[in-house]
Amino acid sequence: MSAPRSGREARPRATMKQVAALAGVGIKTVSRVINEEPNVSAATAARVWDAISALDYQPDLQAGSLRRADGRTRTLGLLVGSVDNPFAGAIHRVIEDLAAEQGVAVFASSLDDDPARESSAIRAFLQRRVDGLILTTASHRPDYLPQLRQRGIPAVFVDREPQADGVDTVASDNRAGSQAGVAHLIAGGHRRIALLTDRLDLITATDRRDGYLDALSAAGIPRADALMISDLHDVDAARAATARLLSADEPPTAIFSAQNLVTIGALHALRDANRSRSVALVGFDDLPLADLLEPGVTVVAQDPHEIGRLAAERLFALLAGSDAPASRIVVPTMLIPRGSGEIAPEI
Repeated sequence: MSAPRSGREARPRATMKQVAALAGVGIKTVSRVINEEPNVSAATAARVWDAISALDYQPDLQAGSLRRADGRTRTLGLLVGSVDNPFAGAIHRVIEDLAAEQGVAVFASSLDDDPARESSAIRAFLQRRVDGLILTTASHRPDYLPQLRQRGIPAVFVDREPQADGVDTVASDNRAGSQAGVAHLIAGGHRRIALLTDRLDLITATDRRDGYLDALSAAGIPRADALMISDLHDVDAARAATARLLSADEPPTAIFSAQNLVTIGALHALRDANRSRSVALVGFDDLPLADLLEPGVTVVAQDPHEIGRLAAERLFALLAGSDAPASRIVVPTMLIPRGSGEIAPEI
């Protein structure tokens, strides 16, 4: 599926001289304000910051010797959910490897699913004059998109697709993958299947929730029978939620955990309750050493290497001048049975 791309004509970047002229001060005063040096009155600093905002001026933090005649810095900005998440780490690695082949350095930052932190990271990337961006977003409509377009800075989104026209996205088929994972549990005889998922304001969590509901509907299981717990953003929250489910009067016979950290929390709770061999579990996204646990963890595996490769190739094509329409590339998932998802319900 593709959408028309907005124009990428770059607006000339404002200079410190222009900021000084608009604020009615000298260039050295602008420099002192930006670097938060003393001996500048509050009124003068306010005028300078107003001028910076009006001109959308970004201080250049790159050393002059690193600038090229074509204005490129040979750098990219990469924003991922969290650099300590294995899925994000795999995307980071493949992008970094491909960028190195092009002689390009990668600045990486964690999002932690915080829109404020996302905006801060984008500002930092722009200050460093990155040539392009590969982004995971926590926002449905990122407020910085118009700025990127005005500046002619290409961006490719990974994992999550913002609700905006003319953006390039590479993401997993989250809904279909979740439906396949839950359908696998249903085929094994389960009817009381719990869903453990992340915050539903994240598009990935919403898609995976919808895939869970699709599978229940296809099997004739009423939505009223769905067991769904959301807003589980880390291992501890998932562990506690799973423990509550297992101690209920009618506990689930199977669990579909829709995020890798959630799966880890569920595994801890199952072990704590000595239920690892009696409650089935399918997790969305693979885990390190998942095949070495007993039982092995059945997963709906994403392909972060392919996601990262496609995103990097698309961004480099844009930097090379491609005018192809924006595209949404969907990377299939794969169900990997290892044992935990094949546990039959207790009679």
